[in-house]
Parts: sequence; C-alpha cells; structure tokens
Amino acid sequence: MATTRSAPRSTGSAARKRAARIVEGLEALYPDAAVALEYGTPFQLLCAVIMSAQTTDVTVNRVTPELWRRFPTPESLASADPADVEGVIRSTGFYRNKARNIIGAARAVVFEHGGEVPRSMAELVALPGVARKSANIVLSSAFGVVEGIAVDTHVLRLASRWGLTDHTDPVKVEADLMSLIDRDHWGSLSLRIQLHGRGVCEARRPACGACSLATLCPSAFGVKGWR
Repeated sequence: MATTRSAPRSTGSAARKRAARIVEGLEALYPDAAVALEYGTPFQLLCAVIMSAQTTDVTVNRVTPELWRRFPTPESLASADPADVEGVIRSTGFYRNKARNIIGAARAVVFEHGGEVPRSMAELVALPGVARKSANIVLSSAFGVVEGIAVDTHVLRLASRWGLTDHTDPVKVEADLMSLIDRDHWGSLSLRIQLHGRGVCEARRPACGACSLATLCPSAFGVKGWR
C-alpha cells in the first residue's frame, strides 16, 4: 500500500521550480476545472460554500434547490425561521451552526452591504461562517477576484506531500503556496488540486502508479527527497 508520508519542505529555487511544474501538470490534467457547487448568484455561492464545511459538494447540491426555492433572496433568508432552514439543510451535517451562519451572513449582506455580497477579503471574512478558504472561493468563482489560494483538506494534503509546505495551518499553507506560485495560477489551483486529490492522490491510498505527477512528488511510492 502506498504511503501517506509527507515530504520535507524544499525551499528556494528548487521549490519554485517544482511548484511550477506541478501547476503545469495540473493545468494539463484538469483544464476545465470549476467549482462543483451549483449556484446562480454570488449570494447562493456564498451560502453553498458555508454549508460545504465538513461535507461534500454533492450533498450541498442536493439541498440547495429547495433552499433557494423557499428563500430565493438574501432578504428572505435574513428573515427566515432558523428551524425552517435547519429542516432543509439537515443532511449537510452541523446543520444548526450552518443555518445560523447562512442566516447571519444573509442579514449582514442585507443590512451592512446593501443586499450585495461584498467583494473584498476583509469584508467577506467578517461574515458568519466565512474564513479565508470560503472567501477565496467566492471572490474567484463569483467575481473573478484573486486574493489568495483556497486551502481545503485536499490542498493541505497534496501541498505537504509535494514538499511545498511543512505547515498544517491553512493560512500558513496558503502563504507558502503564494510565495512559490505565480498569482496568475492562484484562482484555479485549488480546484485542480481538489480533482487530483479526489481521483488520484487520495488520503489513505494515493495511486502513485497512476499519477502523472509522481516524478515530481518526493512522497511518491514512499521515496523521500527530490527525484
């Protein structure tokens, strides 16, 4: 069975060279990568991203049509009974917290931002249930604004295996990746890493033998160091 060992972080030009080649490989593998959450407006994406915590995009996509049918606008969700929202999103897990967060985000959007989802990192992370990962997704996918790299569990795992970070804190991992990768690639990077992490470099059984990036990966087949 393939190891899940992380590689020691490389620094300097070697790490930047490796990162650039990995980004090039990911772009070739997943040229049409896009956010898997289904949405029609920036506000719907914001809510979907909040609900995606500790569950799958597929699960969120199952509940959002009914959520949007019952609460089609920020105003309607801002005035919703939490129990009604909880009933719709129960299957996403942690539904009480998520209902509280999306209602709170709706109220902030309505009463603090004129009914429009804000377009800055500082304003987004001030909303209930929104951290940098969620804000990066909303900014990039809804507005084409790139301020950073969305770091989820797949990005954490693969960045570590590729030796591009030795941190486990998402903010520090994001900073490491931003220092190694050109800004032009930030917006789509996490989407491509997610696809690779789900389909090839899984948490428990990474398919190193089927991975076209294996020659760039110091963790491949349990071998340490640059290869």
